[in-house]
Amino acid sequence: MKAYCIAVIPGDGIGPEVIREAVKVLNAVAELDGGFRFEFTHYPWGCEYYLKTGEMMPADGLEQIRHSDAILLGAVGYPGVPDHVSLRGLLLELRHGFDQYVNLRPVKLLSGAPCPLKDAQPGDIDMLFVRENSEGEYSGQGVWLYPNTPREVVIQDGVFSRMGCERVIRYAFELARKEKKTLTSISKGNALNYSMVFWDQIFGEVGRDYPDVETHSLLVDAAAMFMVKDPKRFQIVVTSNLFGDILTDLGAAISGGMGLAAGANLNPERRFPSMFEPIHGSAPDIAGKGLANPLAAIWSAGQLLEHLGYPEWYSRIVATIEQMLTMRQNLTPDLGGNASTSACGDAFVALLS
Repeated sequence: MKAYCIAVIPGDGIGPEVIREAVKVLNAVAELDGGFRFEFTHYPWGCEYYLKTGEMMPADGLEQIRHSDAILLGAVGYPGVPDHVSLRGLLLELRHGFDQYVNLRPVKLLSGAPCPLKDAQPGDIDMLFVRENSEGEYSGQGVWLYPNTPREVVIQDGVFSRMGCERVIRYAFELARKEKKTLTSISKGNALNYSMVFWDQIFGEVGRDYPDVETHSLLVDAAAMFMVKDPKRFQIVVTSNLFGDILTDLGAAISGGMGLAAGANLNPERRFPSMFEPIHGSAPDIAGKGLANPLAAIWSAGQLLEHLGYPEWYSRIVATIEQMLTMRQNLTPDLGGNASTSACGDAFVALLS
């Protein structure tokens, strides 16, 4: 029987609560399938670890989990630790260290999910964002000059390399070709006259290798508007690190809320482990109360299964989430129910079985 080694980093806030349910579901899937099993190793890294040690993860943290088949991450961030410290010390360290240059985020309105858009129906919102995940605006490059003086100047650099842009754009084209869907590139070339003009140029160059893929290009402000007014126009979307981060939060808002927002950080060449996480954050205000929605973490676990070669289990997990939403039973308070995090997870496993 195939055994998959999964590094589990529950993280902060509600992270441990939702990841517990994701692990529960993965174990249930393995038992139902019978062809594989999981071996989970937990790592106590995060803000609590930082407050004890002065670092978000050990200096050899990447080496400790380098040979895992995948990483399951809960959430990062907690009061008392600056956000830029928690983000860069753990999440971005993992993404950059393992060259997880594709961030894959589904934005899909399921039957029964709440939607603030008037008359929007399941099928109207069904897009997949391919977000550049290794450089761009989150590269952490810049300079802070003359701090605490009248001459103080801050320069934040965005880093856009030909390799970085081309590989994520090509990944998106391959996905669009495989799924026979349209591909939309989102940039801001009219204002960012170096980085985004460069992005647009590479999108055009790569596109010449895919004459069978229907393409569109939009400025990010127009894309935000159309995501609300006409979301049906988007199928596969490729965009930069910052724009992808912002637009997928908007996507979560129009497709059921952050409690249904999953994300995969992929190293497509599989030289390093890929990482799977709900994108809702640590929500410290409800941590430890059993109120957190585990469905985003469970959806992320489905992405993990798809990455390992079990797309049928991914589809089954998404279908079971939809079944729970339409039944309107055993849902957490954010979805109008009164179930606890663990009760929601237990009900999911029962339906899956």
